[in-house]
Formats: sequence, C-alpha cells, structure tokens
Amino acid sequence: MSQSHGEEKNDGSFIISKAANSSQENNFNQRMGTADDKWGDECSVIGDKGEIEFIDYQNDKSVCSYDPSEEGPVVISAPFPFVEGKPRAVFVGETAIDSITIKNTTSEAVDLWTKIYASTPEDSFKLSLKKPPSTNDVKDSEGFIDFLVMEDRMLQPGEVLTIWLSCKPTELGLCTTVVHFDVGNDRIERVAFMLAEDKISQSLAPKKPYSRGQRKKHFSVETFVAAGSRPARALGRVYKNRLPRYDIPKDIRELIESKQIPDAIMGGLTIENYASYFKTLLIMEELQLEEDMRNHDMECITMRRKGNYLSLVVPGLAERRPSLVQGDDVFAQPVDADDTTIPYQGIIYRVEADEVHLKFSRDFHLCHNDRNLYNVHFKYSRVNSRRLYQAIDAAKDLETEMLFPSETSGIRHIETSTLVPISCSLNEEQICSIEMILGCKGGPPYVIYGPPGTGKTTTIIEAMLQLYQKRKSARILLCAPSNNAADYLLEKLLSEEAVHIQEHEIFRLNAPSRPFEDMKPDLIRFCLFDERIFICPPLGALTRYRIIISTYTSASLLNAEGVERGHFSHIFLDEAGQASEPESMISISNFCNRDTVVVLAGDPMQLGPVIYSRDAERYGLGKSYLERLFECESFYNENENYVTKLIRNYRCHPEILYLPSMLFYEGELMACRESNDDSTSLMTLTNLLPGKNFPVLFFGIQGCDEREGNNPSWFNRIEASKVVEIIKKLTTRGNLSDTDIGVITPYRQQVLKLKKALEDLDMPDIKVGSVEQFQGQERKVIIVSTVRSTIKHNEFDRVHCLGFLSNPRRFNVAITRAISLLIITGNPHIISKDQYWNKLLWHCVDHDSYQGCALPERQEYVDDYPTYEDCVNYNGEQPLPSGEVGWCPASSQTEIQKPVTNEAEWSDGWQPVSSGEIGWDHPGSSQAEIPAPVTDEAEWSDGWR
Repeated sequence: MSQSHGEEKNDGSFIISKAANSSQENNFNQRMGTADDKWGDECSVIGDKGEIEFIDYQNDKSVCSYDPSEEGPVVISAPFPFVEGKPRAVFVGETAIDSITIKNTTSEAVDLWTKIYASTPEDSFKLSLKKPPSTNDVKDSEGFIDFLVMEDRMLQPGEVLTIWLSCKPTELGLCTTVVHFDVGNDRIERVAFMLAEDKISQSLAPKKPYSRGQRKKHFSVETFVAAGSRPARALGRVYKNRLPRYDIPKDIRELIESKQIPDAIMGGLTIENYASYFKTLLIMEELQLEEDMRNHDMECITMRRKGNYLSLVVPGLAERRPSLVQGDDVFAQPVDADDTTIPYQGIIYRVEADEVHLKFSRDFHLCHNDRNLYNVHFKYSRVNSRRLYQAIDAAKDLETEMLFPSETSGIRHIETSTLVPISCSLNEEQICSIEMILGCKGGPPYVIYGPPGTGKTTTIIEAMLQLYQKRKSARILLCAPSNNAADYLLEKLLSEEAVHIQEHEIFRLNAPSRPFEDMKPDLIRFCLFDERIFICPPLGALTRYRIIISTYTSASLLNAEGVERGHFSHIFLDEAGQASEPESMISISNFCNRDTVVVLAGDPMQLGPVIYSRDAERYGLGKSYLERLFECESFYNENENYVTKLIRNYRCHPEILYLPSMLFYEGELMACRESNDDSTSLMTLTNLLPGKNFPVLFFGIQGCDEREGNNPSWFNRIEASKVVEIIKKLTTRGNLSDTDIGVITPYRQQVLKLKKALEDLDMPDIKVGSVEQFQGQERKVIIVSTVRSTIKHNEFDRVHCLGFLSNPRRFNVAITRAISLLIITGNPHIISKDQYWNKLLWHCVDHDSYQGCALPERQEYVDDYPTYEDCVNYNGEQPLPSGEVGWCPASSQTEIQKPVTNEAEWSDGWQPVSSGEIGWDHPGSSQAEIPAPVTDEAEWSDGWR
C-alpha cells in the first residue's frame, strides 16, 4: 500500500502524477457539478486527478502476479484478469464489464473511498454500484448511474462490497486505468487493462497459442541408399575452372561448434592473414546455415505421385523459407526406420508455390505408396560458400593497393577531361564522378558514395554508356546484389535513346536456379537458356560481349568458363555496401589486374550485408568491402581522386529529408525534387495531416505484442489494423493507387498479417515488407509499422539488434523511402528509447504532426550527430553490435551484443532470408542466391546453380 500519488513504479515502466495545476481540477469540478444532487453522500468529484504516462502490462505486478493472500485485512480483487497472459479484448464502441469485490476481514468497520485516479484514454473507464446494462436499451438503463468516485462509505466487519468497472473504448489500442481504494489511512491500488480492437484486428488474432517448436529428430545424410535421378543436361558440362571442395577442417568445425573463437580472427584483418581470416569467418557462417537448414526438417509427412515425380508440400516454401530451388537435395527416411536405416536422396526438379517435385532412385519410386510416412531432411548447399572460399583464395594475386589502399605510399591523381553528358539531367557531382571514372587507370577502387535518392544508379549508367560509346575496347562487368536489381540496371541501359546498345554486345547472366518465369519477357532475349533453364555461354561467346550484367555470386560462372583476369577493363559493383567482402571479391579477385578500373557504388550509412552467424558478423563478415575502404584516409576524407559524394536528393520532400541529412550526412543533402508532385499529393491528404504542410506524421498507438503457433516472429494486430485504416483514408479520394503506397515493418509475421488484411480488402498491390526489401526503392507514401509495444521485448531487441531499435542504418533506410508522405505507427513510449526514433517522434510533435495516445515524457539526447568517420570506423579491438561496426557515438551501440543461442527465444526480426522471401528480402540483397540444399558431392553442382 502506498500513500503517494506520484511514485515511479515497476522500474520506471510508468509514472502516475497528480494534476499539474488547479485549473484542471476546477474544470473537472465544473463538469461533475451535479454529482452530489444525483448520488447524495455516496459520491463526489475527484479531488486529485492523475495522469498515466505508460504502463507496460507485461511488467505490472498488480495484474500479472496478483495474489490476494498477500493483501492486508481488506482484500480487493483485481479486475479484468489476463487471458493467456494478455489483456482482454473488447470491440471499439462496445462496453466491457467486470466486478471488483472488496472484503473487510477485520472485526471493525473501515472507512472506504474509491475513485478512478486516472485512465488512458481519458474517461474510458467508469465505476458503478449496479452492474451496467448489457444493451443500450433505455429500459435496461433506468436507474443506472456510473461515476468516477465513490467516497466515505463504511464497510462493516465481514462485509463484501461488489462494485463494477466498465470500459467503453472509442479508439483502437490499449486502454489502461488506475483505481485507488483508500481504506482508513492506507491506499490499495488496482491497475486494469483492456485491448480495444475492431473486426480487422480480430481477424488477425493468433489461431493458436505460441509454443516453442519441438526439436526435430535429425538423421545423418553423409551416406544414402541411392542417388536421385539428376537432370541429364547437368551431367555433360565441362568447366575449365572447377570449384575446389573446400571441406571444412574437422578441428575448426569442432572449435566453432563448441562456441570458441578461432585464433585466426582474434587479431583482426591484416595483409598477412587475409585468406585465413575470411575463410574462418565463412566457416562460421556456413555452420550457422547448416543449423538453420535443419530447422526446416519435417516429420511424419506424405508424398504423392505426380507423373514421374513425387510431390512434397513444404510449409513456408512460398515465402522461400526454406529457400529451395531446382537441383537441390531432399533426403527421406521412413518414419518407422531405426537409427541405422540409411535415407534416400531425392532431387528437386520443379518448385511450385508451396510444393516441390522430386525424383528419387527407381527403387524408391517402385516401393512408394502415397500413404507412406517419411521424415524429411533438407541439406544445406555448399556451392555458394565454395565460390566465396575460391574468391578469397584468388585475392592473393591482387595488388596491395586494391585490398589495402592505406598500405601503399603516395596519393593517386586522376587526370580528367571535360564530359559531354549523354543524359542532360546530370548534376555537378555526378559529372565529376563520371569524369573521374573515365580518367581512372586502375589502382584502388573508385567510389560513388550515394546517399538515398541521390542518383547513383543514373551515374553508373551514364559512365557505362560513355565507355560503350567512346571506347570500343572497353569490356564491362556490372554486378548487382540481386536478380531484380540486375534486371533494373539492364532496363536502364536499354532505355537511353541517345545510345543504342547492340543486342549481341550485351548479355544478362543468370544462375540456372533462377525460375525462368521470374525474368521479364522483354528481357529474355538478352539471356541464354535451354528448355527454360538459364545457362552460361561458352568462353568464346562470353569474350565477345562488351557488357555483361550479373549478380555478385553468379559472376563466378564466368570464372568457371575460363574468363581470364584482366579481360574486363571496368568492373562496376552496384549497392556495394550490401555485399560482404568475399562476395565483392568474386568479381574483383578473379578478373581484376593492375589496369582494371573497379567502381563501387553504395552508401556505408545504409544497410550492410546479410549475415546469418552472429559471431561471423561481429568479427568482420558483416562489414562490406566498401565500408572497409572508408577506414582509409583518402576515402573518409572524401578525396575526389578516390570518392565522389552525391548530395542532391531527387526523391524526398525537403521535410522528409531534413532529419536523415542531419543525422547521417552532416546536413549536406539537398532536396532537389520538383515540388509540384509533392504539393499536389499533400493537398489531397490534408484531411489526414494535422500539420497540413508537414509531410511526416506520427500515429501513436499502444497495441499488443503477440506470437502464434511455433513461429517466433512477433506481430501487433492492433497496429496492423491502424495501418489498414490509414491506407483506407489515403485511397478514399482516388488520388493514390495501391502501387503508390508501401508499408515497412521489421517482423516477418507482421508482414504476413498486413498482407492478409490488405488482400481481404482487395488491395494486394500495396507492397508490404522489411526495410531490406525497400532499400533502393521508393513510394509516394511510406507507412512504417514499428510493432513493438512492451518494454520487456524492447530491451531484448536492443540487446540483440532486432527490429528497428539500436540500428541506425535500418532507421535511415526506413525513413528515406517516401517521396511525399511518411507515416509512422507505433508506441511512442517504446521507440523513444532509441535516440534516432526519439528525434523523429519529437520532430513530428514540434511540427504539430502527432496524433494518438498520450506522449511519453520528453527525453533529449545529445545532438552529437554521428560523423562520417564515426559511422565507418572502429578500432577493431572490441567488436561492436552486429552489422553496426563503427556506431560509436551512441552509448547503446558500444556494448558487445550477446549472441542469440535459442531460436525459440528470439523474434526472427534479425534472421535474414533469401531474396524473394518474406522477411529480409530486398531488391539488392547480396544474398539473392542464398545457398540452398545441393549435394556437395555431385559433379554437376559447380555449374548447375
């Protein structure tokens, strides 16, 4: 029991305070002025009305762990007990009712005063001595009175008084109240929660309670009964350079699996240990991928005949989880088999939605019955890993200035000549960058540093067209992180009317695993395929192309065919910040000599490479080659002979651009987008914008974090419903199409819930995805759903770098995708704990552009914005948080993050998946062709994938 009204409770999770001044109390008294006339001595007005800042229902002891045996002589029940650990739900506009019993167990009468001290939203809860009517019928309502305070009632010995607490919410979100019971000189407090929902949020409710997934039985596939039948086309191909096996050394495997860190990476990266350093990190990554693939194994499943194949339904396959492609291995073992039974190997011939078509050995097909039950194991493919090992080995032949520019003496000076642009829309920085690239004669890479929306793709395309038009001897390799990004670059090259690229001089190289239907029909003519399977041309044909476009990993096919080092005069790596260094080395170490011009385009302030192993990421695999270059003085000082920084943003409204410019780019970004489109869009949305001309809007909403089934991913259906409500308002007037709107959210399950809600409303064209899916993209309107609504999970996310919090780069990308309007939905009490989101929240408040639940107490972080050097440098002695090497200024960023060891404990917000998956898919993921199960022993595997 507490005598104080203004205490901080539950370790700061909420604050209750008295009314700030007498005017608030006077206003309330005027509103309740006739209370004594109606109720006599039973009731009066509230004398000290409080305010609730934020109560985290998962931490509130009075609700979560209420124990009447621990109470004093007057026992008061807790209203609205939780259901399965969560607040009860009620529809907006309807009334929820619960009783509160007050029992005097003493032998003396006690004086009782009861009042609702505070509610959020205000006046959403009421008290009554009579059970509120269940309908709005006037007859049922006769004689019923609700109130906020009941004072000076005598409770006799042994008497039990029942009063009623009702909640009638008027808007979505968590409703909270604090009820005070003054018993004599003591005060007892009860906190009640109610979750206000609507039909949409109810439709997204968990279908079954969350439970940790059971550990699946694992069976060895080192040996198998009979190899599955492989496609004939894969068997006869002979490659000049075959990938070595690169078997993982047994001692290194045992060391890493025992959670020890190998010595090879402890001292950091040097010239001397380059190969051993990265190969060790790659082994750590590969072992994690093996473990992740095992999580997709299935038990007690059936397969049915489908022509010459057996069809296996794989839950999650449509979302590429697991990521399976043609040629991958699937191992099957009868359920009733003992531990000594050797499994059968099947080969994937076709992938359709959520099923794969398999071919096993002839004996297996003869013995199969559609009623048979099997345990199925998916094997991780080592092909892409072997490509990375090979690239690191090949790097030993590179010049020192390519790998470690700071180790070479002297400063490069590039002689340039005046550029006559092919495109008339180039700005000063773009022209300078292209002139430098054309004047470059090998040496360290040249960097196009392109913050969001500054036109680095335009710059790359112009540079390539200049080379194609003016240098007939130029041979260009252009690599992008994903198939979608590579296709987009091809389209941009072909769309320039001033330069006609001959069809026989440009080639789009695709991995055989890429689905044929994934390629746009008008681009197929630039590819080579056989029976709808993409193939790589032989060496003689490859050397005749002047431009070859590929993903980072597919470029290894050129090495397999025998393309020699030095063949390409120029190598362009787009979105280089998203690729790990070994991925960048696939093209650089295999094809670069002293005279090759290497151009990297990207932004070290945006998302880095997708890495699965927390330890590998922390020790350096999460740092891109581009980012490491900025540790060299010539790059981080922005010497024009090494780097050009593009500063003119053609995407965002100036007010959208302001904060990221200040936070990440030293205030240098200039908003150069034509204002006509922005003003037109904003004029149509004035009914949504409280600030009218300020295009960043924050909707504060307190929802509920939930999980379902054995899926560890989080979702917030209340917030999802709010997002849908916003979209409806945006599209009401017909000025915005579905393709003009994008929704960014950090958790896979929130993506799925939002997609379901939008599909039910016939809005399937609104793209919903993670930050990674939107990097490199833009929409007129971007809505960000932050999901988190409890402090407990917020801290877990911060420690493990999940979600949006404690990840400045994810924040940077999320808020720079919008052209005309940026809308954030979330719990301001949660996201304000992060200094970047806190600045955005109060930036909106200061511009009268905040709506929703009550705001937290304002917390100001030091306005010491991270510098260029801060964000890309660190001393290498102490690993920083995963993927955030160099975010030194923020105190929360300097802690070493603990690796997550139990999958069931973490939300999959940080676990990436391959391109096209729901989760961490993006048009520019260096993991666009994430290794999927292909047998390492198969002779065809080197070229098939």
